[in-house]
Amino acid sequence: MKNFIIAFLIVFLLMFSVSCSKKSSVSENLVIYAYDSFISEWGPGPIVFPLFEEKTGIKTEIVSPGDSGQVLSRLILEAEKPEADIVIGIDNNMAQKAISAGILEKYTSDALSNIDDNLIFDKSGHITPYDYGFFAIIYDSEKISVPPSSLDDLLDRSYSKSIILMDPRTSGPGLGFLLWTVKAYGDDFTEYWKKLSPNILTISEGWDSGYGLFVNGEAPMVLSYTTSPAYHLEYENSEIYKAAVFENGNYMHIEGAAIVKGSKKREEAEKFIDFILSEDFQKELPLTNWMFPVRDIPLPDSYRAALKPEKYLLLDSRTAAENIDSWIKEWLTAVRD
Repeated sequence: MKNFIIAFLIVFLLMFSVSCSKKSSVSENLVIYAYDSFISEWGPGPIVFPLFEEKTGIKTEIVSPGDSGQVLSRLILEAEKPEADIVIGIDNNMAQKAISAGILEKYTSDALSNIDDNLIFDKSGHITPYDYGFFAIIYDSEKISVPPSSLDDLLDRSYSKSIILMDPRTSGPGLGFLLWTVKAYGDDFTEYWKKLSPNILTISEGWDSGYGLFVNGEAPMVLSYTTSPAYHLEYENSEIYKAAVFENGNYMHIEGAAIVKGSKKREEAEKFIDFILSEDFQKELPLTNWMFPVRDIPLPDSYRAALKPEKYLLLDSRTAAENIDSWIKEWLTAVRD
């Protein structure tokens, strides 16, 4: 009998241990997925997440699966068993793909009344915008005396092996540039890429690595945003790096955040979405995420170097979502030929 009791206790303790380990795998904190540059030491993450915790008493756990494209892929893979409560970085180009995948919850913050309606790119109410910018070719003015003024100009053979771009499969800027070429050239976009290929030094996995190569002098041009020169002016007091504003317009990029479907922390998640539209959050974006805030707030002096194109291009998000996979396949063929 004694041996039976001991055996029973051992089995009970083992079952209790397994039960506890399962419970501990579910975070007690608000789990937020964000892309690499957002949570980097120079990004807004180290400022805004502690500020949110201070103001609300809600603890956060931050996870970065990689660039914005990788964040979305992770969420889709976890659709049946979501681990995140909030996702940061679902942009206007990826919005429909995320919504169609059924991984987001609807939420309309009262603070949206402070936002220009043109910036609310998801009218279904799933994704809340928090900043925006314009893709641009950033060039080193000490190496490039005559900068490009159009996508066609990038084909000039004097730019051989001079441009760093990002992979549209893993990078938000990379996808944005691909869609820019689709918007500009329609069905002929693959011909454009074939002509552009000799001028591409490399296609990096993400923006961080690509821009790092640029500032290290590996190439005189890189895909980034019109706000990038403001960074160098603010922190390096340098105006060497400039944005090429194109005659026919630059492609617009709007970023948003959303509540992940299946979140067990709905109330806390809603408070975070409200927070991203607050002045406390918005005022940190220009000098950390290097994008324009969606709220009308004063910009730093260095933003005199951050150009806003008079014209901009934008693809309908539904059209983009329906065709992205096929466009990427065509793009892969074009750059490999």
